Amino acid sequence: MRIGELAARAGTTTRTLRYYESRGLLPARRGENGHRTYDESDLKLLRQIRTLQDFGFDLEETRPFVECLRAGHPEGDTCPASLAVYRRKLDELDALIGELQQIRARIGVRLAVAGGEPPLCELGGQEL
Repeated sequence: MRIGELAARAGTTTRTLRYYESRGLLPARRGENGHRTYDESDLKLLRQIRTLQDFGFDLEETRPFVECLRAGHPEGDTCPASLAVYRRKLDELDALIGELQQIRARIGVRLAVAGGEPPLCELGGQEL
């Protein structure tokens, strides 16, 4: 398929595909006529990238997943490098959640001091 069809099927733009190509995430194959050509495996790569980006992964973090798919694995998250990225991302998220919980607690205390209602814990509904 050509770049326009791939972009449409992947729900992205041709500009994005060219960028992924320049970053080495999408293969740069050309037909005899000089046009970029793609196949279903390229669509699978793009879907993997888009899913991970929807989860908050930056583009470089998707590279191990793309490489895993290119190595012939049926899923991009079955390789050790992909699993390592998942673990790092979970650690990042856990740290952010902890920071947000601390901020929430401080704001709740400020609200209580300012004469508002006692703060409730979002997770259990108890007062802080």
